[in-house]
Amino acid sequence: MTTRRAARNNDKALDAFIAAKAEIDTMLARLQALSGDHFGFDPDAINWGAVGSINSVAVDLRKITDFLFGEGEHAA
Repeated sequence: MTTRRAARNNDKALDAFIAAKAEIDTMLARLQALSGDHFGFDPDAINWGAVGSINSVAVDLRKITDFLFGEGEHAA
């Protein structure tokens, strides 16, 4: 019985992992598309506010990539 319970737990964990990965894939596709459109900024009207906004996004994404790749503060 313990083996079946463990298998069910693994199945549930795998289902949750796949769902989270699908959500991430969707977010990445949206980000890629928005990047192709300069993140919604008009390139001819870039100002320091736009620079601050895009740098804020870069900081957040860097935290994610540092975590996933073991870089930055997550380096071994």
